Amino acid sequence: MKTPYDLVIRNGEVIDGSGQPRYLADVAILGDRIAAIVRRDSPDAVTGLPGEREIDATGLIVAPGFIDVHTHDDTALISNPGMAMKTSQGVTTVICGNCGASAAPVSVTQLPPLLSLIVKDPALLAPDFDTLAERVEAAQPAVNSAFLIGHSTLRFAAMGADLDRPARDDEIEHMRTLLQTSLEQGAIGLSSGLYYPPAAAATTDEVARVAEPLGRLGGVYTAHMRHESELILDSLDETFEIGRRAGAPVIVSHHKCSGRNNFGRMRETLPKIDAARATQDIAFDVYPYIASSTVLMRDRIDHAEKVLVTWSDRVEGVAGRDLREIAAEWGVTVYEAADRLQPAGAIYFTMHESDVQAALSHPAAMVGSDGLPLDSHPHPRLWGTFPRVLGHYCRDLKLFPLEDAVHRMTGLSAQRFKLRDRGAVREGAFADLCLFDAATVIDTATFAQPATPASGIDTVIVNGVVTWQQGAATGQRAGRVLRREPTEA
Repeated sequence: MKTPYDLVIRNGEVIDGSGQPRYLADVAILGDRIAAIVRRDSPDAVTGLPGEREIDATGLIVAPGFIDVHTHDDTALISNPGMAMKTSQGVTTVICGNCGASAAPVSVTQLPPLLSLIVKDPALLAPDFDTLAERVEAAQPAVNSAFLIGHSTLRFAAMGADLDRPARDDEIEHMRTLLQTSLEQGAIGLSSGLYYPPAAAATTDEVARVAEPLGRLGGVYTAHMRHESELILDSLDETFEIGRRAGAPVIVSHHKCSGRNNFGRMRETLPKIDAARATQDIAFDVYPYIASSTVLMRDRIDHAEKVLVTWSDRVEGVAGRDLREIAAEWGVTVYEAADRLQPAGAIYFTMHESDVQAALSHPAAMVGSDGLPLDSHPHPRLWGTFPRVLGHYCRDLKLFPLEDAVHRMTGLSAQRFKLRDRGAVREGAFADLCLFDAATVIDTATFAQPATPASGIDTVIVNGVVTWQQGAATGQRAGRVLRREPTEA
């Protein structure tokens, strides 16, 4: 006689993603959903839940799979569908298209500089969101994915290479139409990257007008702000204004106070965010490191205590090396060295630990890795973000309870990005789960050796399929593209 459940996880300590206290229970999966949860102190626990397969989770936490709300995995999902850098740390869903850069909708034969962060082959750029989603689904990645549309990508599509100016009215209309079509096809929102050259000339009015479909169609607005250093308060005001005019929830990307002159300014930014939250839907994401990573840019060098090169298309053998050491070896300034390396990427040590901890502890904070999967020597956050929060900040530093840590990686993220039936351990929710050892979970990725799997992640399940177990990928891939559900008023 066939048993009623495909998989039963027994004797685990469930942290359900809501922030509520943990409890001992058995969790049963049927197909791609959680079909039953029986607490161990319930009379029903005596007979148990019969399962075709079972996992003994004694001593383990059973949590929702983690939602990485800030990624640049747009085309890595296609070129590297195993996605071990995410499944190995318990991630089951990634939000792509951040910082204004998305792989759709645009068609060019030569990659614009910013898009080189997420695309190495121009053929992977897609003319519309549907095409991109179909390519991702055809690759059958190991994790779920949802996609933002990048404002900079829209500028490339509407303005070509003529980006050093505000967009004209007809170009704004073109961008707005492309965004609306993308939302109708299932994209979940708009991201901007006003800090970067492709969008630096865009006005606040331009972005707000482009973003107008968000309010009607239920999309979110995420912002890599124009400034994260001296003018950070002005940039917060601009970000809030764009969201307000669009009628959309706002998510400040990788909130940080960058540069030595701005150390400690979370004491200004967090109260400002709190004040704005009284009248707007506002949150932010943060990664648990004092170093950022993006393209190599001259104007960021002076802000950093140290700069590590992550990749260079022009010079071989420099990935992972200190820019100052490279410059000394060549007998040039760091700026001349940066010019020689272009196009290139870098890690910048620009933040203070106290600010990182303040941001992580805030009730509006979600966790996002901001990892760059195509870098030859990536920032360790690509492999280590979520175990680092669980192990270093939660268990070792006791910055917040484990239930709170899990909530800002799961339930809060699903709520903010409107991912229905994700980020929760409850009957009827999708069976995206992470089983981990709270006593041993920790990141092992370092700046010297960044691509190493975490410790303490026992089992990862995506849509009911065991994807990672006992320190290795199972080879099973069950990820899906999560499309925005129609909500037009």
